[in-house]
Amino acid sequence: MQQFMQLTNEVRNVILEDCLNRYEHGKKFDRKNYDDFNQVKAETLPLFEKIEKWEEEAQAIVHKIAIFPNQIQNTKDNLEIMILHSYFHDVRKKRFMELYQSVMYNLDLVINDEK
Repeated sequence: MQQFMQLTNEVRNVILEDCLNRYEHGKKFDRKNYDDFNQVKAETLPLFEKIEKWEEEAQAIVHKIAIFPNQIQNTKDNLEIMILHSYFHDVRKKRFMELYQSVMYNLDLVINDEK
């Protein structure tokens, strides 16, 4: 459980915050540019793997944490969408912030339940 909580904190404090920072201040990548695509693919692969690991661990202990299985799946999906939007800036800020707030809320539920 401790390892899962550490992973949850890392997802919240590193991946999620990096997405927000990249969206607000980062370079806008071009989907049609082959070099940009390869750079995004290389940078996001470890992020997607970490999110996948978080989701698997959360589903395994869903009965011990404060969120439902569908919230876990939605959090994973929203995080993956946010990562891509943070590189390509292809969504309005309002929508991006809605995704951000949703993911933050669910991760905070897990973190605050442990305390």
